[in-house]
Amino acid sequence: MTYSNTATAGKNTGSYSPVLRFFAHVVSYIFHPLFISAYVMGFLIFLHPYAFSGFDHKIRVLRFLHIVLFNALFPAFSVFLLWRLKFIDSMLLRTIKERIVPYMIAMIFYWWSWNVFKNLPDSPSMAVHFLLGAFLSICGGWFCNIYYKVSMHAIAMGGALMFFFLFSFNDVYASGLYLSAALILTGLVCTSRLILSAHNGFEVWSGLFVGLLAQYIAWQF
Repeated sequence: MTYSNTATAGKNTGSYSPVLRFFAHVVSYIFHPLFISAYVMGFLIFLHPYAFSGFDHKIRVLRFLHIVLFNALFPAFSVFLLWRLKFIDSMLLRTIKERIVPYMIAMIFYWWSWNVFKNLPDSPSMAVHFLLGAFLSICGGWFCNIYYKVSMHAIAMGGALMFFFLFSFNDVYASGLYLSAALILTGLVCTSRLILSAHNGFEVWSGLFVGLLAQYIAWQF
């Protein structure tokens, strides 16, 4: 079964108040899929008690900047170039066709980030696992995109949610607060995508499943 390139975008746009839609837009931008890996890695680098405790502040900042550049800024700039060169009609990537090349570009950058951290002997295993999961989730999203416009927001949040779920059961410094926050934010982001009619329920739920599964597989290595 296949879905239209435009999915459900634009449908039922008047079903919610302008204020609610405004906040849904804000949530969607703050938790853009390209930002999620930077948020999680920022937590590990700067907030986790021991994950990067052996590194001085300069090294921590450099590691974080690497993630910001390769997992967020470079993919975003690539989409900007595609838009300016008129290979895509919008940076919002509203159709399946527009998402094909950005997915491939993101796969390259996410693979590179994982490969760099994997080959650094002092990289914490949980960081390497998470970055592998992020790469696998992009691959899963690209595969789903062949058939329908899966929610990239849901994929990213699903991966973050599974990371904190596994983190809660495998780390002595884990706190239920982290998992609770991840669960609430995942629900908030996915609900925002539905409020904006950017996706239907199937596209959101399947995106969550892809993100959850990708991160779980990554932790098995």
